[in-house]
Amino acid sequence: MRKYLVVGEKRQRSPDLDGCVATGKSRDKVEREMQEAIEFHIEGMARNGDSIPEPRTYSRYVEVPAL
Repeated sequence: MRKYLVVGEKRQRSPDLDGCVATGKSRDKVEREMQEAIEFHIEGMARNGDSIPEPRTYSRYVEVPAL
């Protein structure tokens, strides 16, 4: 099992998987679409004989005082 970071902006993307993105009308919808997009992306890479990248990114929040 591998865990890939998903970044939520106007669309969602995975920095570890170039070109893997998803969009949706709601946060729940785009998160479901992104799950499917990652699975589809990795399946396509495997079919093409490409190596599957190991997850390398992570996220955390940095808290700073409000001005």
